Amino acid sequence: MGKTNSIIRRSIFCFLQKYQYFTSVSALYAFPFSVALLLSQTFVFTSSISLLDNIYYHMKIVFDAAAFPSSLEFFIQKLSQTIFSSIFTIPFTLTFLLIAKASVIQALKETKSTSQPSFSSIKSLYSPIFLTNICNSIFILSANATVFSILFFAFACLQEFGFSSSTHFLYLSAAGAVLYSIVLANTLVISNLSLVLSGMEKLGGYLAILKACVVIRGKTSTALLLALPTNLAMAAIEALFQYRVVRAYNGVGILSLSMLFEGVIIAYLYSVFIVLDTTVCCMFFMNCKKVFWVDLEGRQALQIESAEEHNGDYMDSKVEQNLHSTS
Repeated sequence: MGKTNSIIRRSIFCFLQKYQYFTSVSALYAFPFSVALLLSQTFVFTSSISLLDNIYYHMKIVFDAAAFPSSLEFFIQKLSQTIFSSIFTIPFTLTFLLIAKASVIQALKETKSTSQPSFSSIKSLYSPIFLTNICNSIFILSANATVFSILFFAFACLQEFGFSSSTHFLYLSAAGAVLYSIVLANTLVISNLSLVLSGMEKLGGYLAILKACVVIRGKTSTALLLALPTNLAMAAIEALFQYRVVRAYNGVGILSLSMLFEGVIIAYLYSVFIVLDTTVCCMFFMNCKKVFWVDLEGRQALQIESAEEHNGDYMDSKVEQNLHSTS
């Protein structure tokens, strides 16, 4: 817990140190993505969209064919909404969001420079981050497919052995929800860390994900604790947008200037928290890399020391053998 607090303090210090750049440049880069995400949540809760209905219908068919119980109805609905939001925001994710993250990473890389990062330096980080983001999408899909396969096998075994009561299905559904949450949380943490790693070291693709898995080893709980505050804050901002803008629009039926202005402020606040979340992830990566190299140097020193002791013992034995032979 102390290490988590230390990383959060360092992140806030770095954010305040480059406050003007983060809130004017990086937040504006992320602003279109924030607007798209908030609007996608609005479409999910306020209107009937054929794409969302089609996603839900096909997901329902797949889950019914796999003999999943009806207690997972809420889970299917939330999963369909997540897929719809991801599809709706994918053009903004691959452009504005990645550029915003690249601007934050480049600003934190240039710690000794007092000038703001140029767009050309930010652009140089976009290609590895873009490639890593594509691999992250495949990685997240693979994690979801793995969990669903395990759940399908578990439900099939439960029915095969005669435990087909609603109580058993309810317990297994709760266990499956916990398992899915744990796997998804770890997958998202590794994905975010791999994006930062690809920007810091200009290493794109699946190699960034593999290196992120190595670097984060033994520090997953710290990463989850670091991701919790910013994610809760962004969820609260989404709820605030629904309450202040969407609810007011549904009550009046007309988008007034005050609603529009308030929606812009909320979207900008969401962008600032995206920048802050990226800053925390960068500080966590720097801490993990520092600890990783310290551990690696310690192991190498231990190996050298053990090798020297082994060589010393070997030389002593040779000397004793020579003394015995001469005597």
